[in-house]
Amino acid sequence: MANWKKIGLYTMILAFLSGILFTTGSYLVQDLKPKQDMISQQAGVANAGQLGVGPDTISNIVEKAGSAVVKINTTVQVGGDNPLNNDPFFRQFHGVRPQSQYQNGVGSGFIISKDGYILTNEHVIDGAQSITVLVKGQNKPYEAKLVGADVALDLAVLKIEGKEFPTLILGDSNKIRVGNWVIAIGSPFGLEDTVTIGVISAKERPIELENRTFDHLLQTDASINPGNSGGPLLNLNGEVIGINTAINAQAQGIGFAIPSSTVKEVLEELIQQGTVKRPWLGVQIQPVTPDIANYLGYQANEGALIYGVVPGGPADKAGVKEGDIVLSIDGNKIENPEDLIKTMQKKKVGTQVEVQLFRQGGIINLQVKASERPTNIN
Repeated sequence: MANWKKIGLYTMILAFLSGILFTTGSYLVQDLKPKQDMISQQAGVANAGQLGVGPDTISNIVEKAGSAVVKINTTVQVGGDNPLNNDPFFRQFHGVRPQSQYQNGVGSGFIISKDGYILTNEHVIDGAQSITVLVKGQNKPYEAKLVGADVALDLAVLKIEGKEFPTLILGDSNKIRVGNWVIAIGSPFGLEDTVTIGVISAKERPIELENRTFDHLLQTDASINPGNSGGPLLNLNGEVIGINTAINAQAQGIGFAIPSSTVKEVLEELIQQGTVKRPWLGVQIQPVTPDIANYLGYQANEGALIYGVVPGGPADKAGVKEGDIVLSIDGNKIENPEDLIKTMQKKKVGTQVEVQLFRQGGIINLQVKASERPTNIN
């Protein structure tokens, strides 16, 4: 009997302890669950608009946006004919006929309006004798017309005839952050509908490429190859925040895109006028160094030194001279040459601007007409 009493006692103790553990465990689980929910909610906020929202996030964006991405084919005449071949006597005497050499090019673009306006890079269509556009789902390519182009920004607008084309929306590149996920769609090496993903590696990148100088490019590690040029760089809302334009051939994972904010500033002008009109003063400028300031008797190192004045240009006509230092434009302080360039970029062609200058120990103010920048001036 004693043993049964002991067994019963042990059973009661175990039951009591199990109850405590079970109850305590329930409290622990219930106490932990709100914290897990909070963590999940925070993760959801952190991942909002970012990769990791769901396994089909990228696929859904590509499926919707991909139909508005186009493949652009161009034909460019290269080399050039011997001018003697155009002489009938020469052709008859030598028994030759004029022969032209043509080179085919490929790039990307995307449709921005239902009636067929397309954005791409200027270098994609530069010098093209013919431009055709292949729209996804269409067997026959469209003949495209060049509406407008700007070499400096490497932007071009094309037009194809039709209705109810799929379109992409230009987003706000100013809101994109370093580390945000992005998607590139295009036709690298002619392989249309190619999708690559990456992140924004940096913003406001200045680079020089051939005859172009860029100041505000987006840098991404999304794979960009020849043929991707002109294609869209999308955020995870499916909006275009950049136009893929260049790669660093000596590196891996370094590509660049023109921000959508830059595109928006000139898009209407490209469509309406076919070009971007830029105001021009007709001066060459450089920073004010301590040695220059000392030589000119200038008690500061701010401003933009004018070391060259284009004969017959706006500044020349207004009386600006070499050795002047620009202090302000329309009351906006000029601390360096970059300030002068940015300030003038905001002015409209044909407007009068008040330029404050330091000259020979004094301050003078001149009215200069911001004329249109000549196309042959770099």
